[in-house]
Amino acid sequence: MASTHKRNKQAGGGQPDATGPEVMSAIVRDRYGDAGVLRLAQVSLPLVKDDEVLVRVRAAGLDRGTWHLMTGRPYVMRLFLGLRRPHNPVSGLDLAGTVVAVGGSVTRFQVGEEVFGFGRGSFANYATAKEDKLALKPAGLTFEQAAVVPVSAVTALQGLRDVGRIQSGQKVLITGASGGVGSYAIQLAKAFGADVTAECSTAKMELVLSLGADRAIDYTLDDFADGSRRYDLILDFAGSPALSRLRRALTASGTAVVGGGEHGGNLTGMGRQLHAVALSPFISQRLTMFAAKQHSADLAQITEFIDAGKVKPCLDRTFPLAQAAQAMRYLEAGKVRGKIAITMPASH
Repeated sequence: MASTHKRNKQAGGGQPDATGPEVMSAIVRDRYGDAGVLRLAQVSLPLVKDDEVLVRVRAAGLDRGTWHLMTGRPYVMRLFLGLRRPHNPVSGLDLAGTVVAVGGSVTRFQVGEEVFGFGRGSFANYATAKEDKLALKPAGLTFEQAAVVPVSAVTALQGLRDVGRIQSGQKVLITGASGGVGSYAIQLAKAFGADVTAECSTAKMELVLSLGADRAIDYTLDDFADGSRRYDLILDFAGSPALSRLRRALTASGTAVVGGGEHGGNLTGMGRQLHAVALSPFISQRLTMFAAKQHSADLAQITEFIDAGKVKPCLDRTFPLAQAAQAMRYLEAGKVRGKIAITMPASH
C-alpha cells in the first residue's frame, strides 16, 4: 500500500498525489452520546497538512480519552470539540501503522516506515498525525501491541516522572492499577526503582502482580488508607478516592497526583483535581494534577523501556473496526485488563 501514495511536498498541505483509494472505512459519530452513536461509514481520506504524516492504520488503541470524546463529557470539552456535535466525526487517538505520505515540511519520517503515536481519527483505514506526535514503532511489538501504548503509557510516564517526581526507593501506590494508565504505571515505577503497591479488584490482582507490583490491594476487601502503610507517591487515576483518604495514605511530605475525569463532575471533570490543588499550599503534603502532553520524545523513552524489556503492553483483546461500539461497551463495563486494540480491515 505504501507505494500507492507519492511523497507529498505541497507547501500548503492537502491531499497527497495518489493512485490509491479516495475513501476509507471509519468509525464516526454525528452527535455526542453512549456507544450507540458509533457507526461504521465510508468517508473521504483526511487531508495531509504541511507538518503532518498520513498513516495507513493497522491498529488503534481504545482508551478513556476516546470515551470522553464520544460522550462530550466533561462538557467544557465541547468548547474545543464542537458545542452540539463533534467537529471531527472520526473517533480514535492511539494508532500504529505504516507511513503512506508526508507533508512538505516533514523530515523525520519516510513512506513505508512503521510508526506509532497520537493520531487524529485513528478508528479508520487512514489517519493523519503531527510529525512531532509520532515515533518509529518498537521493532519487537506487533501493530496491535504498539497501538495501545501512546496515550496510556505517556500519561503514566509524565504522571510519575514529571509531576510525581518519582525517586528510586520510594514507596508508590497506584490506584486503578489494572487499567490502561495503571498497567503502565506499575512497570514504569518499577523501572524507576520504586517499591510498588497496586490497588485493583479481586479478579485482577494476579494481573498487577504479573506486571511487577510488589504487592496488591483488593479494594473490595481492604482500604489502602487504613494506616498500615504510607506512601511517598500516589498516582490516582481511579478517579474516586476522597482526598482525605489519599492524605491518610501519604507520608507527611508525600505527593498525590490526582487524575481521571469520570468522577470529577460533568461540567469540568476536574472537581477533585481542582480541590486538591487549592488545598495543597496549606498542608505539608503535595497534592497536584496534570494534563498529559503528546510528545514524540516521551514515545522514544517508552520505546527504550520496551526494548530493554522493562515495559510491555498489556493487551486484553482486540476487536475488528466494525465492532468498535462493542469494544467501547466492554471498556465501560470495567472488564478490561490493561488495554483494547481496534484492528483495521484490509484497505482498498
